[in-house]
Amino acid sequence: MIDNVLSVLIFFPLIAALFIFIFLRSDKISMWMAFFASLVEMAIVMPLMLNFDKSVAGMQFVEKYQWIKSFGIDYYVGVDGISILMIFLAALLSSISILASFTYIKKSKREFYLSLLVLESAMIGVFVSLDFFLFYIFWEAMLIPMYLIIGVWGGANRIYAAVKFILFTLAGSLFMLLAILAVYFKYGSMTGDYTFNILKISEMVYPTQFQIIIFLAFFLAFAIKVPMFPFHTWLPDAHVEAPTAGSIILAGVLLKMGAYGFLRFCLTITPEAAIKFVPLIALLSVIAIVYGAMVALVQEDMKKLVAYSSVSHMGFVTLGIYALNQSGIEGGILQMFNHGIITGALFLLVGIVYERTHTRMISDYGGIAVQVPLYATVFMIFTLASIGLPTMGAFIGEFLVLVGSFKSFPTYAIIAISGIILSAFYMLWLYQRVFFQTLNTKWELLNDMSFRECICVLPLVMIVFWVGVYPETFTSYMHESVKLLLEQIQDVQIAMN
Repeated sequence: MIDNVLSVLIFFPLIAALFIFIFLRSDKISMWMAFFASLVEMAIVMPLMLNFDKSVAGMQFVEKYQWIKSFGIDYYVGVDGISILMIFLAALLSSISILASFTYIKKSKREFYLSLLVLESAMIGVFVSLDFFLFYIFWEAMLIPMYLIIGVWGGANRIYAAVKFILFTLAGSLFMLLAILAVYFKYGSMTGDYTFNILKISEMVYPTQFQIIIFLAFFLAFAIKVPMFPFHTWLPDAHVEAPTAGSIILAGVLLKMGAYGFLRFCLTITPEAAIKFVPLIALLSVIAIVYGAMVALVQEDMKKLVAYSSVSHMGFVTLGIYALNQSGIEGGILQMFNHGIITGALFLLVGIVYERTHTRMISDYGGIAVQVPLYATVFMIFTLASIGLPTMGAFIGEFLVLVGSFKSFPTYAIIAISGIILSAFYMLWLYQRVFFQTLNTKWELLNDMSFRECICVLPLVMIVFWVGVYPETFTSYMHESVKLLLEQIQDVQIAMN
């Protein structure tokens, strides 16, 4: 096992980006170097997964070094059962995004791959940070490369989408910064120890009114990131205009950071406030599930349809988290992972056909299954995975979320089921219009998936079935950490009663 493995995971992509920036001028060599660096990163993640002790609830592979002593700021990182799957997801989708962009990106290729590597470093940093100051640096650092990926390499309306993305997420970040500073000073005034240590801050019991204010600030930041209804309006524009790699990372990893924030901060630092706001958040989650599915149903752009399906599916994540029981929270975390794999794959597949046809409008297609049978088969796999077919990952995640939701708010759980039914409508109707009916003569020479594209989707196909057939491989990582979190919440619930 590598010493200081988390630091290596954080900084290796950044070092690789600096190497490319300083020493390489060829776009082609830079492209391959970026892909090689992402594979090395993935190779470092695997021993982390294999050496993770699933019987331990707390942080593992911890590294702590004093940084800015006068302000109580440390370089403090660690990983537990809630964050480890997200690290794996970030590393995997980064590799796939780089490989998928080999022929898609036509201009400033070197700079594009630099942006992806910097983004990967920031994403890993968010999931392992145990110091609020460090966490905020990585959280903000993510915005810059994603803004560039959308604004420079995006579609026709890329500037509008990039500015909208940055305005929404920066607004949320400012609320989060205010909350971080408030708990920093509150904890310091209560203990005399001014620190940004997340674990220490989470152990303190704060006054109810203070918790409510802090919770609302955190909630706005993370609800925008998820994005929850009604804070979702930036997402479809960002997805539609982003290049394929941008959409994969945005849907696969960045949206999960909002849900991760709910778990890591809202439920631990402000548990009493979180419990008080459960009815509202459950309602917003159910609205997102149904609204996102209904809007997806009427979309004519394939990418926008998948984007609105993200709003719907992420509603299941927040519904499970705020069920505040083992099934619900584990289902929410697993669904975060599943959504990253499945929706990332759908954006990849839409990008593959768009690269050939330069259109995403559903009405421009029809009958292409006869021309691209392999592509049609893979698209069908992820269509069925998206609607939660048994033996596929989303079924397990949604099942656990619904079980947990029934225990806490049965009416909302029943309404949420309609979202699954609607997802079958919009995904199967999409598939029917694109792949069946009469073949559009424009696509008579359409090429099937290349070997490189098959390599991109193969690990995603394997994981979808792996989670669906044997989910314990993945849920076993989170059992103890979720139990510890629930014990803390149950203590608060008893005190409130």
